Amino acid sequence: MMNSVILSRRRVLAGAGALVVSFGAAHAIGQEGNTAQDMQSGARVSPPAPLPGSLKDAPLLDSWIRIDGDGGITVFTGKVELGQGIKTSLLQVAAEQLSVPLQALKLQTADTALTPNEGFTAGSHSMQDSGTAIMHAAAQSRIILVGEAGRRLGLPPDQLEAKDGFVQAPDGRKLSYGELVSEQILHVRAQPSSPLKHPNSFSVMNTPVRRADIPAMVTGAPAYVQDMRPPGMVHARVVRPPSYEAQLVSVDSEAVENAPGVLKVVRDGNFLAVIAVSEYQAVKAMRLLAAAARWDEKSALPRLSDLPNAILSLPSQDSEILRQGQPESSSGGRKLEAKYTKPYHSHGSIGPSCAIAEASGDQVTVWTHTQGVFPDRDAIAGMLHLPKENVRCIHAEGSGCYGHNGADDAAGDAALIARAYPNVPVRVQWMREQEHAWEPYGPAMVTHLAASLGDDGSIRDWQHEVWSNTHSMRPGGAGALLAAQHMADRVPAPPPKPLPLPEGGGDRNAIPLYKFPNARVVHHFLPAMPLRVSALRALGAYMNVFSIESFMDELAEAVGTDSVEFRLKHLEDQRARDTVAKAAEKFNWSAFQKRAGRGRGFGFARYKNLAAYCAIAAEVEVDRDSGRAKLVRAVAAVDSGQIVNPDGLVNQVEGAILQSTSWTLYESVSFDDTRITSIDWATYPIMRFAQVPESIEVHLINRPGQPFLGAGETAQGPAAGAVANAVAHAIGKRIRDLPLSGERIRQASM
Repeated sequence: MMNSVILSRRRVLAGAGALVVSFGAAHAIGQEGNTAQDMQSGARVSPPAPLPGSLKDAPLLDSWIRIDGDGGITVFTGKVELGQGIKTSLLQVAAEQLSVPLQALKLQTADTALTPNEGFTAGSHSMQDSGTAIMHAAAQSRIILVGEAGRRLGLPPDQLEAKDGFVQAPDGRKLSYGELVSEQILHVRAQPSSPLKHPNSFSVMNTPVRRADIPAMVTGAPAYVQDMRPPGMVHARVVRPPSYEAQLVSVDSEAVENAPGVLKVVRDGNFLAVIAVSEYQAVKAMRLLAAAARWDEKSALPRLSDLPNAILSLPSQDSEILRQGQPESSSGGRKLEAKYTKPYHSHGSIGPSCAIAEASGDQVTVWTHTQGVFPDRDAIAGMLHLPKENVRCIHAEGSGCYGHNGADDAAGDAALIARAYPNVPVRVQWMREQEHAWEPYGPAMVTHLAASLGDDGSIRDWQHEVWSNTHSMRPGGAGALLAAQHMADRVPAPPPKPLPLPEGGGDRNAIPLYKFPNARVVHHFLPAMPLRVSALRALGAYMNVFSIESFMDELAEAVGTDSVEFRLKHLEDQRARDTVAKAAEKFNWSAFQKRAGRGRGFGFARYKNLAAYCAIAAEVEVDRDSGRAKLVRAVAAVDSGQIVNPDGLVNQVEGAILQSTSWTLYESVSFDDTRITSIDWATYPIMRFAQVPESIEVHLINRPGQPFLGAGETAQGPAAGAVANAVAHAIGKRIRDLPLSGERIRQASM
């Protein structure tokens, strides 16, 4: 059930029993900093220290923690749940630092009217940014509450204990958190440092907790935006152009308008949609409308069979992102070089994108599974020529995401259609062929690596070049939305730009964590984009790590050294060495016995060189007749800093290994000179249950008290490297073009 009333955060926080907002509280118990008296006296004021995590952008404690008069506690996050399990982990962090039971908390995820603006849920930043902010806000709130209790009870804070939502005195007296917030003391600025609990005292963090989002998924209960059915809702379907460059010449909509259940046909330039009472009526009307539309198409796509050369021939903006030593000066020694290629990848969301919108007057509310409600709001507002305050975007989970798929576009579709049919909720559900043909893909890429080896078998010169489009065309401006691009008052797509390092886009993880005396890395950014592209899980890290780890194996083989030993020889980071050693040990690497059709492989990276460490050892089996490879088992080791929910972290790594293996062995977007042709599961195959490995082990390296390191994407690259190296070991031939399909393996094995 949905309520379309537009609420502001302030109205919610000022609701009955919620006593947290205080516009006169300039200084609170337990807070430090420069006072108004300091300012008036002319005392020297030092610049404030930076705040941890997302507190730097939303510094008030009650932006993150709300305590009601009845003791109810709500935790706010600007991040969204998209299968990574953060709803559970963020609650664990808050419960630990507030000293309350986990079940006493509620979590409000991203909503432009209620939560902090944390941009996109992307780049494995949820725990690093939001988790850190909530951890510090909760700890500081606990100290403020204890200080206030001490004032009321006439006791020093160090004689009081916060427990189960109460502050207790040694003599048995206690005050509930709800009683203590009656003076509205949490509307204060966060401090740079927090009285965090010592990891040895943790009772909620670093404890396996069942994920809050799983029960509805496995029991068939409403779990996703696709399941929402608000009262009075109508259904809409969009008729997409048949290809990128197609222009709508004409459409005879009379038969559609008279079809059963049809409420309205919406046309705005190339944007064409139909609204109906029931979903099936909308689907039938969409098919009828599509048949009545006449389009002018142009042949503008490159030749699929020559895609790598097409990529290399595109104009590029070149930047040297690493120069170490004198990489061009090396002479002598054994030299190797290799070129690796990656096709376009689809998100392959199991549930096609969906959104619900309602327009009332000059207000629009949208329920969407976007990864960024605030950027999506801004884009929709721009498309509709509304102030952004007039658009509210509420996150609702969707069945498939991990990047910029069709979710934002579906939200734009729903908002545009709802404006044409106001005062009722309008549900827009994409069709399978629309999701596959129109979502933004992960870009095709080419890498070229070269190295020279010294007499001692170590790498003395390393060169890495990568060619790639941008890896983010996410909303912000209206031109990122398909609906805005197809309207008569067309908003063109913004110019593509590279994403800056240290996180990067196409060059993400192109700089290896391995240490070489001489190294050079060049990013060839390609502004021209033959296919629509944007963010897909791990961005360029998947391809760059696949390339680096494949080449490391090739180099190790060239000098006759075990590939794990070869990696350790070039690693100085102790945490990296620990992670590699753990994966090799648990896999029993040194004792592996090669059998016919079986091979082992290894892969390692620190995601973005600043997030979680991950090493994976893999065993594959190759069927010589069909060439099809299957991942038999994988053993991973992960260091993501302080662990919050071990089960959730294991879930993430297991899922990443499966998805990366699917990319590596099966997936590739296909097209002819005009249209996308991989528009269903037959033409875009993914890993099926029969190909799921017999076992995946994930071994966690906990670092108590260390910062959270993002782990949601850490396994994508190492898994690709491990699987590719295992295939090469099994068949005795190196395949450098993805995917490692049955046909490619069969040809290489001949």
